[in-house]
Amino acid sequence: MRKPIILWVDDEIDVLRPHILFLREKDYEVETANNGNDAVEKVKQQFFDIIFLDENMPGMSGLETLNQIKTLSPNVPVVMITKSEEENIMDEAIGSKIDDYLIKPVNPKQILLTLKKNIDQKRLVTQQTTSAYQMQFSQLGMKINERLTWEEWIDVYRKLVHWEIELSESEDAAMDEVLNMQKEDANTAFFKFVKENYLEWLNREPGERPLLSPDIFKERVFPLLDEGKKVFVLVIDNFRFDQWRTLSSVFNEYFRTESDELYYSILPTATMYARNAMFAGLMPSEIEKVYPELWEDDDNEGHKNRHEEELLRRQLKRSGRDEKLYFEKVSGIRRDRQTSDSFRNILDSDLSVMVFNFVDMISHARTEMEMLRELANNEKAYRSLTLSWFNHSSLLELIKNLAENNIHIVVTTDHGAIRVNNPVKVIGDRETNTNLRYKLGRNLNYKSKQVFEVRDPKLAFLPSRNVSTSYIFAHSSDFFAYPNNYNYYANYYKDTFQHGGISLEEIIIPLVTLVPKG
Repeated sequence: MRKPIILWVDDEIDVLRPHILFLREKDYEVETANNGNDAVEKVKQQFFDIIFLDENMPGMSGLETLNQIKTLSPNVPVVMITKSEEENIMDEAIGSKIDDYLIKPVNPKQILLTLKKNIDQKRLVTQQTTSAYQMQFSQLGMKINERLTWEEWIDVYRKLVHWEIELSESEDAAMDEVLNMQKEDANTAFFKFVKENYLEWLNREPGERPLLSPDIFKERVFPLLDEGKKVFVLVIDNFRFDQWRTLSSVFNEYFRTESDELYYSILPTATMYARNAMFAGLMPSEIEKVYPELWEDDDNEGHKNRHEEELLRRQLKRSGRDEKLYFEKVSGIRRDRQTSDSFRNILDSDLSVMVFNFVDMISHARTEMEMLRELANNEKAYRSLTLSWFNHSSLLELIKNLAENNIHIVVTTDHGAIRVNNPVKVIGDRETNTNLRYKLGRNLNYKSKQVFEVRDPKLAFLPSRNVSTSYIFAHSSDFFAYPNNYNYYANYYKDTFQHGGISLEEIIIPLVTLVPKG
C-alpha cells in the first residue's frame, strides 16, 4: 500500500524536525519547503495527499501560496498553520478553501488527528460503517423473519435505508452486496405480510391500520389548517424514502422537522390509483362510484390524473372546508416568471398543492435513454441525480421563499419505485394494461405463488372493467414480461426503476411536516 505523501511548508522548517521524524515513524512520507515559491514548484512537480502551510512567511505569504496551490491542485487538502485566530485572516483562509487549521505551537497528536480527519477519513469511515452494519446484520435478519406489525416494518425499512446510505459512502463493495441480499430477504417477507393483511386493512379505521393514501389530507393536512396555518403540500411523484433522506439536508437549512413519518401507499402503487386516492380522500372504486365523471379508466399515462384538483376540491367540500386552494402540476423546467407567479398565488391561498413529476420523469427516461441509464446506474447514482435536480430546480428557490413567509410544508409522494431485475412470465389479452409491476384484465395466466392476486377487485376497493377482471401484483424485484419477445423485453427492462407492485420501496413512503426556522 502506498505511503501518504505530506508537503510541509514553513520558513522555520528546521524547528519542526521532531514532528517530521514522528510522522515518518508513523509511515507517512514528508517533503518540506521553507517558502511559498518552493512549495508551488513542488506542487507543480508531484502529487501530495495533504499540505501543511504556515500562514505567516516572509516573501510570498501563506494565503498567496494557498491561492496558487489551489489553482494548480484544487482537490488537495490544505491545513493552514497560524500563530493566531484573527478573524480577518481566518475568513480569508476559509474563503480560499482551506480544509483545516492548527494554532501554533502544534503537537504531534494534533497533527496525527488532522491527517486522519483529512486523508484517512474515508478508510476509517468505511471500517467503522462496515463494522457497525455487521453488528446489526444478524439482528435485522432475525427481525425480518419474525411476524412483524406494520409499525415494525416501517422501523425495519428505516434501518435498511439508513445502512444503504451509510454504506454507499464507504468503499466496501462486498458489504453493498450483503445489504442488497438482506433487502431482497426483507422484500420477500414484506410481500407475504402485505398479502396476508392488506385487504383487511381496507375495512379498518386509521389507527387500527397503517395510514393509507386516502388518509393523508384528512389526517395530516387539515389539522394544520385548523390551527390557522398556511400550508403548502409538495407532492413529488415516484419519490422514495432514501431520496427524501438525501434531499432532507437541504430542506433542513430553512425548516425544522415537526414530524417525519412513513405511510403506506395503496395498491396498485401507481399514479392513477394512489395519487387520485390521496387527493379524493377515497379509494379508487369509491371515486368511480361517487364521481364517475372524474375516474378515467384509461391505461394511457397522460390521462390518468387529469382531475386531481377537482378531486381535492370535492374532498374539501365533503369535509365542510372553505379554505382558498391553489393547485398546480409541474412537469419539466419552469421559468423564473412562472415560479414567481406560483409564489404570489401561494401567498394568497390557505392551502397550496404542487405536484412535481420530475423524479417520475427521470425514472421513465432512464428506462428509455441509454445515457440516463449510465448516469443513474445504481441506487446511489439515482439518489444523486434526484439531489442534483433539486439543487438546480426552481423548487429550491420556492422553498426558500416559503420559509421566509412562515408557510408550513408537507412533503410527500404517491408511491415509490424499485429497481427490477427478475422477469416473470404472464399471459393476458390485448386489453391487459402495460404496467410491469401489476396487471389487470381477464383471463390472466400466471404462477400464483409469484404474485398477489385479487380475483374480486371489490375487496381491494378497485374498479372492475368487467365481471371477470382480476388484478395481480409483482413482488420484490420481479417484473412481468409476455412470452412473445420475452428475452428482448426481459433484457430491456432489467435494472430499470418501476412501480405498481409490492415492495418496501414502493409502498412505505415519506410524509414529512416542516416548520420554518424563522
